[in-house]
Amino acid sequence: MKALVWHGTQDIRCDSVPDPEIEDPRDAIIKVTSCAICGSDLHLYDHFMPGMQKGDILGHETMGEVVEVGSAAKGALKVGDRVVIPFTIFCGECDQCKRGFYSVCERSNRNKAIADKVFGHSTAGLFGYSHLTGGYPGGQAEYLRVPFADKTHIKVPKGIPDEKLLFLSDIFPTGWQAAVQCEIEPNDTVAIWGAGPVGQMAVRSAVLLGAKQVVCIDRLPERLSMAAAGGAITINFEEESVVERLNELTGGKGPEKCIDCVGLEAHSTSTLDAMYDRAKQAMFLETDRPHVLREMIYVCRPAGVLSIPGVYGGLLDKIPFGAAMNKGLTFRMGQTHVNRWTDDLLRRIEEGQIDPSFVITHKVGLEDGPEMYKVFRDKQDGCIKVFIQP
Repeated sequence: MKALVWHGTQDIRCDSVPDPEIEDPRDAIIKVTSCAICGSDLHLYDHFMPGMQKGDILGHETMGEVVEVGSAAKGALKVGDRVVIPFTIFCGECDQCKRGFYSVCERSNRNKAIADKVFGHSTAGLFGYSHLTGGYPGGQAEYLRVPFADKTHIKVPKGIPDEKLLFLSDIFPTGWQAAVQCEIEPNDTVAIWGAGPVGQMAVRSAVLLGAKQVVCIDRLPERLSMAAAGGAITINFEEESVVERLNELTGGKGPEKCIDCVGLEAHSTSTLDAMYDRAKQAMFLETDRPHVLREMIYVCRPAGVLSIPGVYGGLLDKIPFGAAMNKGLTFRMGQTHVNRWTDDLLRRIEEGQIDPSFVITHKVGLEDGPEMYKVFRDKQDGCIKVFIQP
């Protein structure tokens, strides 16, 4: 089969690789009908995430048709089922899964010993996302093996196009969880840093959850325009002060809820802390650029909530933790517990409350994937979301 394969920093290729096979009775094989490039894939492209190995198949936003089912998964799946595959692999039986914390499943990371050493305790296995999270082949491919397939799937109805359903795999529930964990109240201002795909979903989620006003911060006109279409007030951080504008919008009190949809590759270049991060990163003295996190801590209203769906990979420097402690800020973060939210979100799609396909700007075949990684990373051609049909 064909698949998008990691060969090193900024080196993604469409290679011929062996077809996946059933390896465990709980496995299933799906024929991929659609997949996508996620913003967090760019952390792999630029090699900011540790644990990648040459030959790894990328991709964690995938859907398709079941073509083979292991003996232990036949009660949950059958050949011909149409499924979206969540990016988090989970067993459904461990203590964390029973509590609905699927992204920290205790059993699905087959490289648990490595993750234990790095994180203190292992988190769940993830598709196509480094050997720290299991080293599982991803779904930017013609076929995908799904471990724990009796649990790790979302059945979807026929008749709804892939474009509306694919993002149940990651960015829609990720934006939704980011908003839900803010515990939004009717008088809240929710400020969202980053108008990429997750930021766009967070904007619409915050609106659906009843925020008084939603503010989205970015620098690219096409992304800010898309956020505005979803109901956000927008701030271009290259043209005005984020802190001053947020204070103006909140009567000088700051937003109650702040969401970081940027993560480790913040792109600010005009501030001293951003220049400091780039210099330390170049000297391998810091792995992540946490400008957004610092700014959120500074601007958030005391007793507010910081929600962090943006991915961080390693070590951060110069975090104003004293400000966070003295202001009494609550931090909520983590990979998404996808299946906790998908029944509700599928219903909202079916009822027409939201059509997640709005975020797609580019549709390509698998062979165009390597070039689209560069286009997406460099924000060329108005690229916000790449939808791939193998």
